This record gives sequence, C-alpha cells and structure tokens, in this order.
Amino acid sequence: MKRRHEEEFMAFAAARTTPLFRSACVLTSGDAHLAEDLVQDTLGRMYANWRKIAQVDDPAAYTHTVLVRTYLSYRRRRSNSEQPTDTLPDSGAAPEHDATLRVTLLDALGRLSARDRAVLLLRYWEDRSVEQTAAILQVRPGAVRNQSMRALARIRDLLGHDLSELVSP
Repeated sequence: MKRRHEEEFMAFAAARTTPLFRSACVLTSGDAHLAEDLVQDTLGRMYANWRKIAQVDDPAAYTHTVLVRTYLSYRRRRSNSEQPTDTLPDSGAAPEHDATLRVTLLDALGRLSARDRAVLLLRYWEDRSVEQTAAILQVRPGAVRNQSMRALARIRDLLGHDLSELVSP
C-alpha cells in the first residue's frame, strides 16, 4: 500500500513540478534558486501528507495553495536577508524583445510587496477566481478585489509607458 502511494506521489510530482516552478519564479521575481527551494519545500510538504492530499478534489490546486503559503511564510521570516539585484542571469534563446519584456515585468513585480505579487500571481498568472484567491490567502473576496486593483495600479505606475514599447505587434 505504501509503495502505491509513493508511486502515485512520484507521478503527481513529476507532472506538477514545471507548473509549480513557473509560478514560483513569478512569485520570486525571477529568482530561480529561491523558486526551486520553494517547489522542493512544497513537494516535501505534499509528500509528508500525500495519503490525505490524494483524496482532495483537486490536489494540483491544493499544491499551488501550499506553494503560495510557503512563499508568504518565507517572506515573513525575519532571517530573510537576501536582496534582489538589478542583474538577472542570461535567459535562453528567446527573442530580445521578449527577454526585455520579461526582465521589465519581473523587475516591476519585484518592487511590489509579497502579498501584491501573490494576488497578481493567483488572479492573473494562474487565472484563479476572486473567491479561490481569497480562500488561498485566507482573506475576504473584497480584500482580494481591492488588493488586485491596487497592485495593478502600482505595477502600471512602475511600468509607465515603457511596456508598450516592449510588446511586439
């Protein structure tokens, strides 16, 4: 029985690692190392409770909830002394305008608070409803709507008109 649960978890983890990593990269403003740590921590928590989690209606959604909460916990820790830098490592062979757009967006996201980034990730990157986002963040739906509106306004202020120059027609 234990072996079957381990095999189920391994298949689940293999299927969910890439989407989790992408979401974690958005949360961490492109810090791939921290994103990897968050994904590993999330999967470790999932493994420890897999028998219960496997019975949940949507284990993938639950995993993303664990990822966001793990990220928010990390940001709250006082021992967190890492500071983002202006330089990002070279990315793959993406076209230059896409790389510039990505760096610009990640830089702007990096200037937002952890909570604002989490709301934007859940609402617009993962395309979750206001109610789902509220449940994950343990706040009321009205708070999610307000925070989404304010975070979007802040990111628009940060980006200014620069974004329109970077987006290809």
